[in-house]
Amino acid sequence: MAAYLTQRICHPHHGIPVSRPETPAPEKEIKCHKPIHNKASKGVPFFTPEQDPRSGTAIQPQPSGKSIPKLFTPLKIRGVEMQNRIWVAPMCQYSAHEGFHTPWHITHYGGMLQRGPGLVMIEATAVQANGRITPEDSGIWLDAHVDTLKKHVDFAHSQNALIGIQLAHAGRKASTVAPWLSSGATASKEVGGWPDDVVGPSDEAFNEHFPTPRAMTIAEIDQFKHDFISGVNRAVGAGFDVIELHFAHGYLVSSFFSPAVNKRTDKYGGSFENRIRLALELVDATREVIPKDMPLFVRISATEWLDTNPDWKGESWTIDESVKLAKILAERGVDVLDVSSGGNHAQQKIIGGPAYQAPFAKKIKAAVGDKMLVSSVGNIKTGQVAQDVISGGKDEDDTPLDLIAAARMFQKNPGLVWAWADELETDIHVAHQIGWGFGGRAGGKAHKDAFGDGKHRKH
Repeated sequence: MAAYLTQRICHPHHGIPVSRPETPAPEKEIKCHKPIHNKASKGVPFFTPEQDPRSGTAIQPQPSGKSIPKLFTPLKIRGVEMQNRIWVAPMCQYSAHEGFHTPWHITHYGGMLQRGPGLVMIEATAVQANGRITPEDSGIWLDAHVDTLKKHVDFAHSQNALIGIQLAHAGRKASTVAPWLSSGATASKEVGGWPDDVVGPSDEAFNEHFPTPRAMTIAEIDQFKHDFISGVNRAVGAGFDVIELHFAHGYLVSSFFSPAVNKRTDKYGGSFENRIRLALELVDATREVIPKDMPLFVRISATEWLDTNPDWKGESWTIDESVKLAKILAERGVDVLDVSSGGNHAQQKIIGGPAYQAPFAKKIKAAVGDKMLVSSVGNIKTGQVAQDVISGGKDEDDTPLDLIAAARMFQKNPGLVWAWADELETDIHVAHQIGWGFGGRAGGKAHKDAFGDGKHRKH
């Protein structure tokens, strides 16, 4: 407001009819040698103040004199650079209308984009209408879907932030209802479902509550690949910075991986090479059509958690197969492997705990080395846990990682990056509209104890 008022007093003829204030000028006379502009963000079709440095960037040097923790160091991936190593994992909101995003999505993503994660990933977005988990899932199977998705891109770029989108097909876990309504009940035709048009590698349902899928024909697989790449092209056209392929959690592609689920006898079933064929075809086709400087992420389930179930006697997908797959993906141009787990089989026995999936990510990172970046996700609730996971080094198996993703913690606190920075006693830049109220007017200076905790911060 101070800068804006200064402009108006110095330049009363700027076209806004405003009376000069009746209150006397402040003791310190306003200098009008040149106007003070509230610079606009470039390349977007609306006004919003420019954010440079972008929110979430660690201040260099730190006012405390301490070194910056790895979690808050920048990371360049092809043509983009994250200002820190924290990113928002995709979270389905079950709030779209026929695939189109709604004001809920705008506020959901907008609040996080303002507050400094290195990347925000849009939720699993279906490349075919029957690939939605619920009737209210995000979609990209129509050209018309691009307009609502582009609103996220424009806002992200107005904040000097990075935004990606996860492309997906739910496979045999499609046509269910929102999870707060049921843990997996089928969405009937009466509520917009498609229980007779659910597909998978084979014809076995996930459990007795889910729809029974039909085994995809080769023609249906070919159509799926075509529609998937059409979705990729739409995502590129919308201006996303990153694309992630969803090969996890028992959805279509990950169910092809699993010998416990995939009972096919053609070129997409049987051997390890056949079961990963569809994934590799999608990776190759995606890498071919996206810009060379666009990062490509892939999410996998590192294990089905069937090898931890003493009652399970058959084959399953384990961390060993994931390591083998990761090496192949690294050679195919995948930049980041987003390592999750589970979701593929109803008899899984997950062993949880803080950062419980990090050991899988670390084993994969040890195998691929510098050929691919590796990210961990899952029950990472504090900045210290995130920093410990990404730094590694506690023992020979504690391989350092490259990125940390969080999901539900961002739902709980869209300002999670700031909270983790405070926890790690790291000073970061914050969006001007938010930060000035904590750091004082005419930002750019460190204001002692503005937060009442004795620390210095700059915004």
